[in-house]
Amino acid sequence: MTEQLAGKVVLVTGATGGIGSAIATRLAAAGADLILGYRSSRQSAEALLQRLGGNGHMIAKIDVVNSTDLAAVMAGVADRYSKLDILVNCAGTTRFVLHDDLDALDDELIDRILATNVRGAIAAARAAKPLLMQSEDGLIANISSIAAQTAMGSNIAYCASKAALDNLTKSLARALAPAIRVVSISPGLVDTEFVAGLDPSWRDRQQLATPLGRLGRPAEVANAVLAAATMLTFTTGSVIPVDGGRPLQ
Repeated sequence: MTEQLAGKVVLVTGATGGIGSAIATRLAAAGADLILGYRSSRQSAEALLQRLGGNGHMIAKIDVVNSTDLAAVMAGVADRYSKLDILVNCAGTTRFVLHDDLDALDDELIDRILATNVRGAIAAARAAKPLLMQSEDGLIANISSIAAQTAMGSNIAYCASKAALDNLTKSLARALAPAIRVVSISPGLVDTEFVAGLDPSWRDRQQLATPLGRLGRPAEVANAVLAAATMLTFTTGSVIPVDGGRPLQ
């Protein structure tokens, strides 16, 4: 237990997922007060809240494609905390579709991926900006993917969405400097419940193609967010890899 983030207020969208919950847990352990954003599973959010312990945390229903939701949440954050120091854009969606099976990549899925993974991040940053401006060192951490660089991922729309998110990181970093820093955290394949449900032979091939010889761990992604918040304080507009060296292959 450390107090690197004592007094800091952090909002994590998609906090009930494997990576989101690891980020929330790590930042709470560093002393931050967490707002745990969830879209549909209040039960999961409440269970995470109980695991974090303490009285400084709260849960909030956030559908990032709904700007009304975001505005209401930010009003609640303002009432309770009067500021926001870190926004972690972790909400995301995808579905495994072979890259050459374009017929299976239906319009509804494409729209849902782009709306959640790209528009949601923009909308969350827009809604959070006034509160982040009140922090001494506001930070937006966008949870991206190696798929943005390699164009290898769960489907081609997902890869495109993460490339757009990395570009957004650079644009926002320029637009919001010097008051708010913006970074992308770019994991390789991470050992989450979603990945565990994919074809085992496909997962094994990805692991063998990674120089470090294994999948990433959610805690390692969380450590990168913590590092961006506490140690990489002269970093903005950058994509921080947590990928086991996969692009080297």
